[in-house]
Amino acid sequence: MELRQLRYFMAVADELHFGRAAQRLHMSQPPLSVQVGRLEREVGLPLFERSTRRVSLTPAGRHLQARARRILDEVDAVRAEMRDYVDGLAGQLTAGFVSSANYTVLPEVVRLFRARRDRVNLTLLPLTSGEQLDRLRDGSIDVGIVRDEFPDAGSSPSRLLTEVVFEERLVLCLPVGHPLARRAEVSVSEAASVPMIAYPRALMPGFVDRVREVLGQDGGGVQIVEEVAHQETALGFVAAGVGGSILPESVRQLAPPSIAVVPLAGSPTTRLVAARRMRPDDDALTAAFVACLHDAASSLAPL
Repeated sequence: MELRQLRYFMAVADELHFGRAAQRLHMSQPPLSVQVGRLEREVGLPLFERSTRRVSLTPAGRHLQARARRILDEVDAVRAEMRDYVDGLAGQLTAGFVSSANYTVLPEVVRLFRARRDRVNLTLLPLTSGEQLDRLRDGSIDVGIVRDEFPDAGSSPSRLLTEVVFEERLVLCLPVGHPLARRAEVSVSEAASVPMIAYPRALMPGFVDRVREVLGQDGGGVQIVEEVAHQETALGFVAAGVGGSILPESVRQLAPPSIAVVPLAGSPTTRLVAARRMRPDDDALTAAFVACLHDAASSLAPL
């Protein structure tokens, strides 16, 4: 018994007329009669009583009509659910994010995404950029919010699609007692003279490369006194007087009174980047999340 046969049967059962049923199915009447006859032979019972004047259901036909309606309704519901998965309206999405996204785009993107995709189960994982890149490539996360562009994002075989979603200035965080702490801004060369709390490149490749790019030739002489995984930890070392740290300006929301946040001359910037795997099919779910990221970023006031 095929679903196609059940649909043919239901058209005749509803119309009680082979001609009208054939029109409803956009087919001619003879093939429809053949298919209904095959179904009757398969079940071993007549489903219709036919005369030259009327068509009616047999008791077996009425029973099959009730069962077939439930079956076809369920099949149609499953098809609709699968279309929702294809269209990104339902499913499961796992997103990684760097801790600094907490203070810019993340709260609003979560609100927007859950409002627009209320049948999607969204899982958020706090991860460094390096951890996210590894997980994107092994498929354990679907999309990542990483800090700054990273090398080899588009190289085979693990190509990643990246989009800049938010840009903010870089600042130098210093203990309030530091001689540069009261300056309106500091030059790159002045920043390079401060002992630094920095990140291991394996954990934050894009951001480390960006800071090196900003420091330029002065970066070669920077003294790294500590390497940490998260900006919250970096601020703790700064507050303790261990050194300074170059961080995104949104860190102002975290900095205690014991830390001065001083802009860098020339206003160099750092970026939050959405990263996802490049797939042969259009991944509507991750695309919807990235669209929410852009909308969340556009709603932020300039820092």
